[in-house]
Amino acid sequence: MTDMPQDLLEQIKHFEEVFTVDKTKLKQVVDHFVKELEKGLSVEGGNIPMNVTWVMGFPDGNEKGTFLALDMGGTNLRVCEITLTDEKGGFDIIQSKYKMPEELKTGTAEELWEYTVDCVQQFIEYHHENQKLSQLPLGFTFSYPATQDYIDHGVLQRWTKGFDIDGVEGEDVVPPLEKCFKDRGLPIKVAALINDTTGTLIASSYTDSAMKIGCIFGTGVNAAYMEDAGSIPKLAHMNLPADMPIAINCEYGAFDNEHVVLPLTKYDHIIDRDSPRPGQQAFEKMTAGLYLGEIFRLALVDLLDSRPGLIFADQDHTLLRTPYLLDSSFPAAIEEDPYENLTETEDLVQQKLKIKATSAELELMRRLAELIGTRAARLSACGVAAICKKKNIDACHVGADGSVFTKYPHFKARGAQALREILDWAPTEQDKVTIHAAEDGSGVGAALIAALTLKRVRAGNLAGIRNAKEMQAFC
Repeated sequence: MTDMPQDLLEQIKHFEEVFTVDKTKLKQVVDHFVKELEKGLSVEGGNIPMNVTWVMGFPDGNEKGTFLALDMGGTNLRVCEITLTDEKGGFDIIQSKYKMPEELKTGTAEELWEYTVDCVQQFIEYHHENQKLSQLPLGFTFSYPATQDYIDHGVLQRWTKGFDIDGVEGEDVVPPLEKCFKDRGLPIKVAALINDTTGTLIASSYTDSAMKIGCIFGTGVNAAYMEDAGSIPKLAHMNLPADMPIAINCEYGAFDNEHVVLPLTKYDHIIDRDSPRPGQQAFEKMTAGLYLGEIFRLALVDLLDSRPGLIFADQDHTLLRTPYLLDSSFPAAIEEDPYENLTETEDLVQQKLKIKATSAELELMRRLAELIGTRAARLSACGVAAICKKKNIDACHVGADGSVFTKYPHFKARGAQALREILDWAPTEQDKVTIHAAEDGSGVGAALIAALTLKRVRAGNLAGIRNAKEMQAFC
């Protein structure tokens, strides 16, 4: 560091005290996390919904066939054709992306489904011109909160990502989509509606049998894992075999909404208070990419207000007071800048905030970015550790996707260190739970889940399948 003024050194020390999560606190968080996971599986439920996905079992690597995958996100609609090959764990994929028109997001339900089917039809006509196709099972990744009583069914709870289309919330999204396919004469059947986290779990396990957990560390946070039916009290009435595996979509961004154990700062409280849904998604608001830049901004604004003149003296910091001006790429870029001179950080602050920062101010911002990124990574590891403790998993691989995992500097290494501390590995032991870049969950995962569903139909295991008779035609 440069010769930093004492008052700035004191402020850095304060930030370190506020944002550092030590081993003892991590273990407290994990212990409470395990209880919340169990509560979500119980009849009474809890903050973490622990959604039953009706994906029953991992692929064995020998799945075969050709499947469509449809991934409806907030910006793009992606159509994939995945062929599961003779090679164990092998697949070929072709895909196309289509922009979701802005006007569609506030249009009618009919326009949404017609446009979706238009894209699928274009894809098929482009890649299979003049070919007569037989029946194609479809895995549909629907990245919005949905209630699933069956794997081929999903009732939209609420629109997110800027969508506000009348007549879809509270309705099953599968029948209108299938009606459009039928009206166009397309031989397509929705075999499975999936969540991207479940897709990540299944796609990763297809190529790596040591994969036991699928995670998303991105704009939001979530995980999925395989639970035994006998450990899910809310399914007891179905009398399923106790050892039958069922994938659980945790939706654990809602962990500790009561603020019992998470090490909240004043900045976390502000984010929650000013969010569209106060009191919800407590864990997500401390760890997800949507919020890391805002936590960074709030800490600087607090410093401006509580100690006037300490930083950015005689500068116009109006822009810095704009909520959500900074996304997670801002502190990430600061962390990527070598500590020697922080010239890239200087340029970034000048460009984004119109502030000419001193060397000492740049170093304070660098340390603040490190602290916020480290806290997010260490807390994120708590969800993985909680699933391991809940399931008595001693060693496994974890498949992870999402912008924070793939792009945020040191996120993976910091999470790995936290797992070592939580799970008490000896200093001489290698990491036993390791996090790896995931396979394509919304594409390959969706196709695999469609394949697994048809395999269940053929085997006569129809639990959680609504239209099993119609699916038999696709077997």
